[in-house]
Amino acid sequence: MVGTPQTLCHELLFRLAGRLDDDELWRYRDWLDGGAEAVIARALPRTLLHDRIGLTVEEHRLLTEALVPAGASPALLAGVLSLESEPRTRFRFTSVTPSGANAGDSAAVVLGAVLRGRASIGEVRSTWRLTGEPSDDPRRVLLVSAAAEHVRLTAELQRVLRALGEHDPCVEVALPEQRLPSYHRAAWADSEVVLTGPARLTHA
Repeated sequence: MVGTPQTLCHELLFRLAGRLDDDELWRYRDWLDGGAEAVIARALPRTLLHDRIGLTVEEHRLLTEALVPAGASPALLAGVLSLESEPRTRFRFTSVTPSGANAGDSAAVVLGAVLRGRASIGEVRSTWRLTGEPSDDPRRVLLVSAAAEHVRLTAELQRVLRALGEHDPCVEVALPEQRLPSYHRAAWADSEVVLTGPARLTHA
């Protein structure tokens, strides 16, 4: 992928969904929209090292090209673990609202009002993420295909969901014709449409 450091960082954070903690991921995305790349350049490598999150060769390239211009230490980046291939997601997903979960009718209405008619929007879908652990609550994941403004759109939708009561919202905005990581493929495969926009976008 060729792009600005900001769009490359968005791509990296997209790939790290399901691997970074939700609370960390939404904050990094909010900082990215706010122009705080220098903060991300200091914090993200340390998070990856502390949590022992490995990256593929392509993800290491994204990490370097996104964060070195913002002041990240190349030596620190080199210490991030390497993976031979993309890890499989540990989550499963369902389009059926789990028992006890907030059905999110108000969220669907608000999101529809916010996004309806935007020319860059393809589909907006919703799914529930499950771990199988009794202590883990189901988490709604919002999936969006969009042709433009991925960084801003991600942050905007996160803020909408936080206003509706979701502390660390899970919002995944995919680039046009992007090959999805395993986390997103599984989520997209068992999700329901919230709304359909005018853009025609596909994902491999």
